Amino acid sequence: MHDRLEHEGDVAADYLEELLDIADLDGDLDMDVEGDRAAVSIVGADLTHLVGERGEVLDALQELTRLAVYRETGERSRLMLDISGHRAELRRQLEELAGTTVAQVKQSGEKVALRAMSPFERKVVHDAVAAAGLVSESEGVEPRRYVVVLPA
Repeated sequence: MHDRLEHEGDVAADYLEELLDIADLDGDLDMDVEGDRAAVSIVGADLTHLVGERGEVLDALQELTRLAVYRETGERSRLMLDISGHRAELRRQLEELAGTTVAQVKQSGEKVALRAMSPFERKVVHDAVAAAGLVSESEGVEPRRYVVVLPA
């Protein structure tokens, strides 16, 4: 499994290197395996335009990279792409939001609904809520699905 994920990361890194060359952008690639998925990070000077205002360009690049991996390996990939630490910072902010929300729910005994979030964002919140000992669920319809944190 680990070897397969490393291969996915290598294929993704090759694809992204070509993309950066075509766009004439400087960026260093870092490949890792995090849990059950390959993770590739691009770091460099100013790559914020590859992230987009709300991460929409990053999400599109991640999907294109997953398609490139699928084309090469014949297997669906759950590869995670990060650019200039955007997802890492977003994860930190979402974990902080989840902690604040858990405290609010524990204190009030009332459920709390959060703003609409992407699947990645919802997963981070669900994981943080579960780690804090409460339960959460997603409600609504894409692209307006949101997390509701429930009292114990």
